[in-house]
Amino acid sequence: MARALGLDFGTTNTVLAVAEAAGAATQSIPFTSDAGTTDTMRTALGFMKEGRSTASLRVEAGQAAIRLFVDHPGDCRFLQSIKTFAASAAFQATIVHARKQTFEDLMETFLRRLQVYAGDGWPSDVARLVVGRPVRFAGANPDERLALERYRTALDRFGFPEVHYVYEPVAAAYWFAQSLQSDATIMVADFGGGTTDYSLIRFERHAGELRSTPVGHSGVGIAGDHFDYRMVDNLVSPEIGKGSRFRSFGKLLDLPGSYFASFGRWNQLSIFKTTREFADLKSLVRHSTEPEKLELFIDLIEYDEGYPLYQAISETKMALSEAEEAEFQFDPLGPAGRKTVRRADFETWIADDLARIEGALDEVLATTGTAANAVDKVFLTGGTSFVPAVRRIFERCFDASRIESGGELLSIAHGLALIGESGDVERWAA
Repeated sequence: MARALGLDFGTTNTVLAVAEAAGAATQSIPFTSDAGTTDTMRTALGFMKEGRSTASLRVEAGQAAIRLFVDHPGDCRFLQSIKTFAASAAFQATIVHARKQTFEDLMETFLRRLQVYAGDGWPSDVARLVVGRPVRFAGANPDERLALERYRTALDRFGFPEVHYVYEPVAAAYWFAQSLQSDATIMVADFGGGTTDYSLIRFERHAGELRSTPVGHSGVGIAGDHFDYRMVDNLVSPEIGKGSRFRSFGKLLDLPGSYFASFGRWNQLSIFKTTREFADLKSLVRHSTEPEKLELFIDLIEYDEGYPLYQAISETKMALSEAEEAEFQFDPLGPAGRKTVRRADFETWIADDLARIEGALDEVLATTGTAANAVDKVFLTGGTSFVPAVRRIFERCFDASRIESGGELLSIAHGLALIGESGDVERWAA
């Protein structure tokens, strides 16, 4: 019998880890689909009709959903980053092949597919499920109560005896603390796709038992996806009409910026395609001062080029973590889709986001009355922690010898599972 199952339901990736008994090592649950075997699953869904009827849908998740979408771009409805809708009151549901899908439905469907992909590796009898949650949910006006209510509704459908919620950076801190050789105050910075979260925790060992005292938390709904958006906004949006104008009753008006905000958000692209706003955009082509740009915009949406663009942007961003310049290449834009990007320009684009990330760090130190030199270890987790401008935030505040990284994809889920089998899960619950 598995005592605890840790669920890191992430904006970009999802990981499940299991703990069999107190003191035992945790293990990631592997998933096997048409796309192969992996212990991390991209948080994405693909829906495709089988035959003419909508009564039967083929549903895939993760890498298999991506493959389904790539193989059948016109027939597959592809959704990703669904976690970003959790705290949005504006998002009530979306229609997928004539079926209404709420956030709860999408979360359940995603986890059901993971259960299928896990096969015999899915634990048959779990005493408790421990779920990670961000300190601050993503979105302009996130509703934490709504997000947790939606989580509970989706997870209740699985019938787990107990469900507990733990801040994601707390779980990462707990995982990291297992290797501590002495008492320490730890700052964990967890950079996800949609949120940046901080937790400050004091860990001490008494008679070989790890004990802790939570000191404080903070967070901000900004992370890697926002950096991607800034790149799209500067590299792509001007080529598809941003900054251009249209004629209306003898006047020249600016194209609404909301069109381009939707285009830059991966989680919104497949929904934007079905909205009245997209229909309005198409009607503006004949009135536009640069119709060829709007036609290109419309083609990118109608031919579902959002995911290939996401890949191109991600590759460029990763390359800029290693070099001062990188090549951006996105063939559907034609000649405009080949540009050299300087790291210095990228850092200018994300300056406001960096300031808010740094502000949340200052907040947790200030509200807890903790001096930077009183923090023994700083643990950075998540892909965005590799962005040089992000690392410099911590190097300015803390001695470089105290900063560590690791477990970018697995630390949260394994920390959740460890907390679940610790015997005092209530002390850690958010």
